[in-house]
Amino acid sequence: MNDLPKIDPELLNLIDRDKLFPSSESNHKPKILLLYGSLRERSFSRLLTEEAARLLDYFGAETKTFDPAGLPLPDDTNADHPKVQELRDLIAWSEGMVWCSPERHGAMTGVMKSQIDWVPLAIGAIRPTQGKTLAVMQVCGGSQSFNAVNQMRVLGRWMRMVTIPNQSSVPKAWLEFDDHDRMKPSVLYDRVVDVMEELVKFTLLLRDKQAYFLDRYSERKESAEELLKRVGQRSN
Repeated sequence: MNDLPKIDPELLNLIDRDKLFPSSESNHKPKILLLYGSLRERSFSRLLTEEAARLLDYFGAETKTFDPAGLPLPDDTNADHPKVQELRDLIAWSEGMVWCSPERHGAMTGVMKSQIDWVPLAIGAIRPTQGKTLAVMQVCGGSQSFNAVNQMRVLGRWMRMVTIPNQSSVPKAWLEFDDHDRMKPSVLYDRVVDVMEELVKFTLLLRDKQAYFLDRYSERKESAEELLKRVGQRSN
């Protein structure tokens, strides 16, 4: 380790194939939570989320969808509000998520952002979103845009989630759903199928390996330093 003098070799965790490819893996259905960003009676982000849930069910996942109606603004009340607790419980339950927002004024909606803002990076010693998979989608009232999905990707990274490469943006969403609120066959629908298929695959690959992938040198170093500090305080 002479060529890496700034690294403590005892704290390095080199590639462990046994942890990367465990002999036993979970056999329950992947648990996917879906969030949408509109409260309109005929919300196209909700309709797209419902289509995504149907596809996820078909691919063998277990899905739950959070209804944002009644969720207070962040910091407007305590975190023990029933809707906040419902949201946090669902996120703790999930192994992966779908975020779907309309684009409004070139950005995701406040409804979408409020849901994410109610989930902190850490609750006690638990990081509720870290290591979970994420798929992002948006609906547009006019021409196709990617502002909302790009913003949600930034948020997903900030929440320490594994955001899958594929994504969906549906332009002129009001033309893409029929009178029964089902998405019409099209290349746009095919993209949604691709995204959900990819989300399930990534979730299956990662869910039993989260502890391994999230074990970081810097955090091991910080823990070791904190332990030495406590031991020193006791000896004094």
